[in-house]
Amino acid sequence: MRTGTANLPLHGGKCPAWLFSRMVEMSGAIIEVLVLNDGSEEVLNRMADPFWFQSFGCVLGFDWHSSGLTTTVTGAVKEALKDRAGEIGLFVCGGKGKSSLRTPREIEAVGDRFALSLNPAELVRASRLTAKVDNAAVQDGYQLYHHVFLFTAGGRWAVVQQGMNEMARYARRYHWLSEGLADFACEPHAAVCAERPSQVVLNLVAAESEEARKLSSELACTRPDILVKDLQRLQERHLHLARHHSLLLRDLHPKSVERVLLKSYAAQPKEFIELLGLEGVGAKGLRALSLIAELVYGTPASYRDPARFSFAHGGKDGHPFPVDRRVYDRSIESLRRAVDAARLGRNDKIAALKRLARFQPGSD
Repeated sequence: MRTGTANLPLHGGKCPAWLFSRMVEMSGAIIEVLVLNDGSEEVLNRMADPFWFQSFGCVLGFDWHSSGLTTTVTGAVKEALKDRAGEIGLFVCGGKGKSSLRTPREIEAVGDRFALSLNPAELVRASRLTAKVDNAAVQDGYQLYHHVFLFTAGGRWAVVQQGMNEMARYARRYHWLSEGLADFACEPHAAVCAERPSQVVLNLVAAESEEARKLSSELACTRPDILVKDLQRLQERHLHLARHHSLLLRDLHPKSVERVLLKSYAAQPKEFIELLGLEGVGAKGLRALSLIAELVYGTPASYRDPARFSFAHGGKDGHPFPVDRRVYDRSIESLRRAVDAARLGRNDKIAALKRLARFQPGSD
């Protein structure tokens, strides 16, 4: 599983301090066990799997179907690794709201402090492109407000980010993994999980959008005044188009689109990924280019929502039962003893945990 998404209802309230402190301890212990057992890259594999991530949140005692699971779990992991990231070889940057905007600076700070096999600029580029794809290339009605970038000293990375649809009162989580990712612009989502697929989606990273991507890049190198005239003619004709076309056309304003096209025209992007990476070129600009490509030149883009199926688990709001603090603390202590013993070369407790995992349905 390379990437994925998950849809979660928006819930109010905050995680109580007594629970978050335990989530920090528990998540840190679980990650240490994974690193000792299979290496830091295995943590990335797990975090990029939306099913495992959801189960992880449930084990930590959070609401099983709340949008807050994403932000609280990644926040706990970041706090847990804050002072031992170099020792474990796993770094966590970004977060919710303004913290997400600090991701590039945090990645660069890690590069200044630790020896990385990949140029930090490449990691910053990956962080920005994953956000750009899910915010602009996949227009599903969800605006990103949370972005966490996890990476190893060896240069592998994973992303857990979340968007919000305020009207639907739902959040959608997107997962990425660098391993096996050949192209940011073509089918980067290998597994997509969602409870409520969007009704109207422009999916410019679908395989069937390949010709639209190529033509959009070519059109971006065309004089903006020519494209704006084409767009105005389309809106003046009052054509009876498919529902998604009429909605998209109505939302486009030629003058604002022209300002975006001036930036792309000045940059002369050679391919779609360069167009996508341009600062200031977002959803409206890409939507305009894809519409012109389809309606003027007959090159259709995909309107297939990448979301395909759903899942569920358990948590902190009393379902399926309230968090038992004593049991939680005993579990943290057991994991800590296992980690401490493994550091001393005694792996019997880790082996016992692995044997126990084999009894769980669907575990590997």
